[in-house]
Amino acid sequence: MTAPPTAPGLDAELIAESRTRPETFAVLFDRYSAMLYRYVSRRLGPEVAEDLVGETFMVAFARRDRYDLGRPDARPWLFGIVTKLIARHHRSEAARYRALSRLPMSPDTEPVADRVAAGVSAAASKARLAAALAGLGKGDRDVLLLLAWGDLSYEEVAEAAGIPVGTVKSRLNRARRKVRAALGDIDPTRDEE
Repeated sequence: MTAPPTAPGLDAELIAESRTRPETFAVLFDRYSAMLYRYVSRRLGPEVAEDLVGETFMVAFARRDRYDLGRPDARPWLFGIVTKLIARHHRSEAARYRALSRLPMSPDTEPVADRVAAGVSAAASKARLAAALAGLGKGDRDVLLLLAWGDLSYEEVAEAAGIPVGTVKSRLNRARRKVRAALGDIDPTRDEE
């Protein structure tokens, strides 16, 4: 028996192979579970992230026969599944952002030498950012966070969300405007001149 392929860009081949050798699907879990965990943890908290990531891979495994093998990268497909599962937790996500917006700023525990100006500025805006995220519509928030935290391209977000690229761009534009306005038209990731 040969070892499952592990080279980048072979997601479609892995999924195809997993149709006859189910154990091959584990390579996708190893490849993407940490990325999905970080994404879900940021959106809903670590309490539910592990369960949702596990559920994502269970759904993906069950639907692997329907995967479009013409798409070499499975990330958009997996992010699409996890985003739909997050939608079920939408109320808890919005409540999490509202709760974060009410928290007092925690004192920095990192040594001064390890801090960067952008990080300090972003931390100061944490409560307002959480409130802004809570105030976004579900579709706008999904697009913004798939790009920012999922590190997907516009095309991959479109695939994950099942919407056209033009809709991704318009939702992102609207979300950025609302977040920027909630932060007082300040971008905490850029240094002010």
